[in-house]
Amino acid sequence: MKKKKKNKKKIKKRKKILRKRLVIKKQTKRNINKKIKKRGLTKKIKFSKKKNYKSKSKDNFLLEIIRFQQKLKPNFKIKIDLFKLDRVIQGFFQKIDDKIQEFKKLRLEEKQRLKIEEFERKEKEKRAAEDEQKEQENLILKIKEKELKEEKKLEKERNKDLKKFLRQEQAIVRKEQAERQKRFLQELKIEQQIEKFRVREVKELEKLEKISLKEKRDDYSGLQERIDKLKQKYQLIRDQKIRERVEALGVEVQEGDDRETLLQKEKNYTLERQKIENALESFYRSANSLVFQLNKRHITRHMSIFRCIDRRFENGEVYIKWDEVPDDEWLILIYIKDNSPDKGIVIEDKSNPEKNVSNEYKPSEIFKASDMMVDSLTQLLERERSKKDS
Repeated sequence: MKKKKKNKKKIKKRKKILRKRLVIKKQTKRNINKKIKKRGLTKKIKFSKKKNYKSKSKDNFLLEIIRFQQKLKPNFKIKIDLFKLDRVIQGFFQKIDDKIQEFKKLRLEEKQRLKIEEFERKEKEKRAAEDEQKEQENLILKIKEKELKEEKKLEKERNKDLKKFLRQEQAIVRKEQAERQKRFLQELKIEQQIEKFRVREVKELEKLEKISLKEKRDDYSGLQERIDKLKQKYQLIRDQKIRERVEALGVEVQEGDDRETLLQKEKNYTLERQKIENALESFYRSANSLVFQLNKRHITRHMSIFRCIDRRFENGEVYIKWDEVPDDEWLILIYIKDNSPDKGIVIEDKSNPEKNVSNEYKPSEIFKASDMMVDSLTQLLERERSKKDS
C-alpha cells in the first residue's frame, strides 16, 4: 500500500512538470509571434539549429538583397530554456534546503547522541554506586557474620564460665549453710553442756545432802553454804555463756542484766532479724535473679561478673558488686529504712560515678525497684563496653 501511494505521488509530480513545460513553450511561441507581427513580417519564423532564414521565392532580386543583408547581420541567438532554468534554480534551492535539512538532522542526531552519552554516563555511575553499595553491604554482612560467630563462641565460653560460677556459688552457699549448721551444732553443744552442768549440779547437791545426812553433822549451815556456792557458780557459768552468745549477735548487754533479760534480748533480736529477712526476701530474689541473667547473657569474656551478697541476718543488707572488688565498693545497696520494715525499703545506686541516687520503695513496689536496678546495671554495662571499644 505504501509503495502504491508513493508511485501515485511521483506520477502526479511528473504530470505537473509536463504541464508546466507545455505552458512555458506556448508562452515562448506567443511572445515570438508578437515580436514578428511588430516588425511587419507576415510569415512565422521557425528556429532551427543553423538559425538561417529560407525564402521560397528565389527570383526576386530584392529578396537576394534582403538575404544578403540578413547574412551580414550577426547570427547570434540566445536560446533560453526556462524549464531548465527553473529546474536549475529549483535544484540550487533544493540543495540549500537539503543542506539545511541535513544540518538540522545532524544537529538533532548530535543532541540525541549527547543525551544518550549523558544517560549512559549516569547509568554507569548508578551501576558503580549500586556495585559499591552491594560491596559495602556484603562487607557489613561478612563483618556481622564474623561478629555473630565470635558472639556464639563467647556465649559458649560464657555458659562454661557461668556453670563454673554457679558451681562455685553453690559451693559457697553449701559452705555458708555448713557454717550455719556448725554454729547451730555448737550452740546445741553449749546448751547440752549447760544442761550437763545443771544435771551435775543437781547430782552433786543430792550427793552432798546424802553425805550430810549420813554423817549427821550438827553444823549443817556450812554445808548449805557450800551447796549455795556451787549453785551460784554453775548459774554464773550458764549466764556467762548466754551473755557471750547475745554479745556475739551484736546486742547491747549491760552488766546488771540477768539471765531472763539476756534470753529476752536474744529472742527479740532473732524476731527482728526474721522480720527484716522476710521484708527483704522479694528484693533479694529480684536482685539475685537480675545478677544471674546479666552474667549469663550480657557479660563478655573480658569483663568481670556481678555478685549478689546476702547479709540480711547479719546487718539487714543486700548489695550487688563486681566480683573482684571489696564489699564496701558495692554498686547497689538494699536495706530497710531505720531497721523498721513499716517505713519502707531504701535502694542506693552508685553504678554511675557521676551521680549517686537513693530511692525509697514500699514493700509492694518490688517491680518498680526491679526496673530501676535493671536500667542502672544495663547502662553500666554499656558504659564499660564503650570504654573498651574506644
